[in-house]
Amino acid sequence: MDDAYKRLARHLDSLPNGYPPSDDGAELRILAKLFTPEEADLAARLRPTPESAARLAERLGAHPEALPLQLKAMGRRGLITVKRTPEGLAFGALPFVVGIYENQLGQLDVEFATLFEAYYKQAFGRVMAFPPSVHRVIPVQESVRTGMEILPFESAAAILSTGNAWGVFDCICRKQKSLIGEPCGHPIDVCLTFSEKPGAYDHHPVIHPITQQDALATLQRAAEAGLVHSVGNSQEGLSYVCSCCTCSCGVLRGMADLGLANVVARSAFVNQVDEERCVGCELCLDRCQFDALFLDEVARVDSTRCVGCGVCVPSCPEDALGLARRPEEEIEAPPGDPREWQIQRLTARGLPLDDLL
Repeated sequence: MDDAYKRLARHLDSLPNGYPPSDDGAELRILAKLFTPEEADLAARLRPTPESAARLAERLGAHPEALPLQLKAMGRRGLITVKRTPEGLAFGALPFVVGIYENQLGQLDVEFATLFEAYYKQAFGRVMAFPPSVHRVIPVQESVRTGMEILPFESAAAILSTGNAWGVFDCICRKQKSLIGEPCGHPIDVCLTFSEKPGAYDHHPVIHPITQQDALATLQRAAEAGLVHSVGNSQEGLSYVCSCCTCSCGVLRGMADLGLANVVARSAFVNQVDEERCVGCELCLDRCQFDALFLDEVARVDSTRCVGCGVCVPSCPEDALGLARRPEEEIEAPPGDPREWQIQRLTARGLPLDDLL
């Protein structure tokens, strides 16, 4: 049994996102909770690029009738990826984060939350240590100064507009922290997902279908609560908008708990202070989760720490804050799509590209 989980752990670590080993084997205990040994053995042989059940049966020497049933069952539990193709369903390996872990929202209990916390503290920092970052920041819409250009992939509202179905679900990060007795107090029901397929979430067990207007209202509610909008770190192929905090978010906690500086890709914007308007009230300092603001008679911005989220802007009663576009030489364009992100990530980690190309 241990060998099956060790093979799967190594396989997940070979994917672009990574699943590095911990000192005490916490990553194996997580897999043992989610997979049977037989499922772990099968998942360890799936490629990142999905394949049909028939092709998998031929490649793996598996029973052509039993294998599709097993794959579909694993797909329903969020353990592997399942995609519809013109030829039928295709099945592939799913990274642990973002992927398998987030799919366990409905099954998250105290035991699992405790296991994840142990793994997080021992090894998760190495998931975030390589470029490009897993997530990138999207600015709060009203925080960008009037007249500033905002590209479609830089706007949460524009990103959501690409969907034909929208859903909201609880934040697994804040749920996990609450289960281990460390709730942060931020709203939990603010994670958004969207799909090109109409009615995609109508019968989902944990995602509640909402309208596009509801999704925009949820974004606004999250921003008012001081949460930072973030998405997958690519320009296209997006499917969710997170609203994150440094106290619970698995990514942003990397700054607060693990001392990592570049856990999230900053937006193309940076905060600016209108010194004529600022009265030094310090309200904005309390809103900044990245310690990018300080007081020197008036508020000042540390542009190296500012991620361009804009969360502090609405808190200013004097309208003294606003996001402006960074100089072009300071802007790093996100990868074009998830595949490009995967290639860049594998290259940065010094791993082969064979399964992706």
